Amino acid sequence: MKHPSKALVRKPSDTYKKCVSSHPLHHTVDVHKAREQHEKYCKTLSELGLEIIELPIKNDFPDSCFVEDNAVVHQNRALITRMGEESRRGEEVDVEEELQQYLAVKRAVAPATIEGGDVIHLPDRLICGITQRTNNHGANQMMEWLNVKVNTVTNPDIVHLKSYMKYLGKETMITTEKYSEHPLLKNLRLLIVPKEEGYSVNCLAIGDSVVMSNRFSNANEIVRSAGYEVITLNMSEFEKCQASLTCLSIIF
Repeated sequence: MKHPSKALVRKPSDTYKKCVSSHPLHHTVDVHKAREQHEKYCKTLSELGLEIIELPIKNDFPDSCFVEDNAVVHQNRALITRMGEESRRGEEVDVEEELQQYLAVKRAVAPATIEGGDVIHLPDRLICGITQRTNNHGANQMMEWLNVKVNTVTNPDIVHLKSYMKYLGKETMITTEKYSEHPLLKNLRLLIVPKEEGYSVNCLAIGDSVVMSNRFSNANEIVRSAGYEVITLNMSEFEKCQASLTCLSIIF
């Protein structure tokens, strides 16, 4: 698996407070604070060696900073997604234009729905959630175009699978108790976070470093003890939109 060198990002829009979210603190979203947190996030990725490619703000799309959902990249190809959340369709247009400069690109087409937040990247395969946002048609189109083995985990009650498991490299997956016995994970080293810190799974691995929310000291220590450098950030304004670290970039 080639080492990623770029991160595609987009700042939160002026309308960010209208993001799709059922979080109890959604009404307290602060756009100015979200942009400050986003800036620190981009600075961290840059310090970890990634070239930051910034797309223009899209005020017509409150969720448009969550670029991860717009595309799935594997090796030298990208699948431009057809999002399950209809209000978000259209965000992907300039993402596609940008990725075309670097990768072979194809669009998912109806009846497929697929979002990047459902796709976990392992060295030899992808694990795709069949969820509220991604269906089997989406998983199949992704498998065909990206020419990679795709395992699926079906749970129609969740928004995105990546909120429950995340590959950290070195045959290691961070996950919750809910998936700790899942057969697809049986040959991996599992870092199981405490139930009350389940949200900490929304972390981002770059090489031997893992960028995590600063709110979860136990989970942070579990990852640190497993041999990773842990970098913590305040992600409060993204957690209020039920999103976090991977959601904010397409890394390739």
